[in-house]
Amino acid sequence: MNTSTSQDTALITGASSGIGAIYADRLARRGYNLILVARNQSRLEELAARLRDETGRSIEILPADLNDDDDLRRVETVLRTNSAISMLVNNAGIGGAAPLLASDVDAMDRMIRLNVLALTRLTYAAAPAFVERGRGTIINIASIVAISPETLNGVYGGSKAFVLAFSQSLQHELAEKGVRVQAVLPGATATEFWDVAGLPVDNLPAEIVMSAHDLVDAALAGLDQGEIVTIPALEDKPDWDAYDAARRAMAGKLSRTNPASRYKVGLAAATP
Repeated sequence: MNTSTSQDTALITGASSGIGAIYADRLARRGYNLILVARNQSRLEELAARLRDETGRSIEILPADLNDDDDLRRVETVLRTNSAISMLVNNAGIGGAAPLLASDVDAMDRMIRLNVLALTRLTYAAAPAFVERGRGTIINIASIVAISPETLNGVYGGSKAFVLAFSQSLQHELAEKGVRVQAVLPGATATEFWDVAGLPVDNLPAEIVMSAHDLVDAALAGLDQGEIVTIPALEDKPDWDAYDAARRAMAGKLSRTNPASRYKVGLAAATP
């Protein structure tokens, strides 16, 4: 089990409810002190009070809207300067279920800013400090739409594909520096996400919806097992391994001097 020392602190975004609040509960019980980040201050205060009483850990709250530049910079500063922070859980995000052409472009802009820009800036704030100390963990909450872009809104899928690719690249770059990176790809999960996305979870087939508690417990089990990518609902891990192996195998074939022969580019000029 990946437990902490008494001095370790985890900073969790989107911590006031749903997946983020359950990460807070589980990590506090694993021995982490916490810094909880979200917009809803009253919910943060309620959660922090409960976890202090139940776990005895130090629980700080940091009310912040990560789509607000000043608030985002405040959280970045905490990640850069608080040497006790050894884990960042990038959970904050919003989604969409409407087709692209039926979506408001300003709402899509806000989605990209939160799902991509804020996550990137917070990771850039945390990673150098983790590298300097030779230890640290970054957990990025993506989604199965990262590898199934035809599902749900295309901008949402694109934002989560970024999170997956970014996480894989970070792990490749930082693994030998003592920093762990995990991307978690939830499927449909019973949280407020669906209400915000415009498709209440009750409209989904019950057999595809996982509880948020099970989702977080599975994600942490995947972290304990050393997974870089954790898909809590995927029964057979070899399915992911085969998918990832095919991607890696194709990588060496993607950049060459000549176009593929099926395009017949240059053949006419080469014919006498």
